[in-house]
Amino acid sequence: MSFLEVFFIALGLSADAFAVALCIGTAGYAYERRTRLRVAWHFGFFQFLMPIIGWYLGFMIEKWVETFDHWIAFFLLAIVGVRMIHASLYPEEVRVRKNPTRGWVLLWFSIATSIDAFAVGFSLALLAISVWQPSIIIGAITAVTSYIGVRMGTKLHRLYGRIAEGVGGIVLIGIGLRILLSHLHVV
Repeated sequence: MSFLEVFFIALGLSADAFAVALCIGTAGYAYERRTRLRVAWHFGFFQFLMPIIGWYLGFMIEKWVETFDHWIAFFLLAIVGVRMIHASLYPEEVRVRKNPTRGWVLLWFSIATSIDAFAVGFSLALLAISVWQPSIIIGAITAVTSYIGVRMGTKLHRLYGRIAEGVGGIVLIGIGLRILLSHLHVV
């Protein structure tokens, strides 16, 4: 598999992570560079790790996971999206929110945006292609695009505040629905 092929696969896989990072930025928690780097690191690391897991686990687990992976991604993204919309409806002083750049929420986002990378790793195993170079490229590109996304989202939050956060929540739900519908072969 050529570098260019892997590069375009990585760009495709990083699209959801970019969109979710953009939404995280709109929540208003990513003003510090360290926070943006943490989000990018987590998204990049999980995009690096999931192809390796898919490659090692192989055919038996893929058949089992493919029946419900889209549901996991949908529910994780929808729950956080609904929470973001809900939070955007209240003034800053009144609302209590979970920080999407830390803890379980960041872990959920990292898993939800990297489930497709698991399938890529499995496909590489079927093609008898080493998983290491593609995983490194996928992880690196996802980290870079996620950093760009969270930075752009932060700028949107500064300009549009709660409106940007509400739109971010709607986008997360939309991404979850797209993942769900594409796996159910509706889209």
